Amino acid sequence: MNYTINEVARKFGLTAHTLRYYDKEGLLPFVERTPSGNRTFTEDDLNWIALICCLKDTGMPIKEIKSYSERALKGTETIEERKRMLMEHRMEVVRQMEKLQENLKLIDDKIGFYNDPANIPLMEERLKRK
Repeated sequence: MNYTINEVARKFGLTAHTLRYYDKEGLLPFVERTPSGNRTFTEDDLNWIALICCLKDTGMPIKEIKSYSERALKGTETIEERKRMLMEHRMEVVRQMEKLQENLKLIDDKIGFYNDPANIPLMEERLKRK
């Protein structure tokens, strides 16, 4: 089954403009065009776009995604390079998750402080001192 650029954009919560940009930047090297020049996307293209969205959403810069894409075009000879790139990115994502967990704990602690009625006099006293 083939999809139009607007169908793909809706599916991934992107704009057609973003998909055109990704194509222009070389991130969508496999996307075919109809005789009239419109991009047409296959299921494999959707899988590729899902990976691009995943990498971008987890903080990989477009420049690195492009590098990954260029390596993918070279075929199996770059598997180890691509695997290394993904492993390094995974380590960064894990680091980000750990930092987010620390931040979430601080937020939860503050909410817990506000939820405890015994802390209201403490808050009022701090406000009076200011």
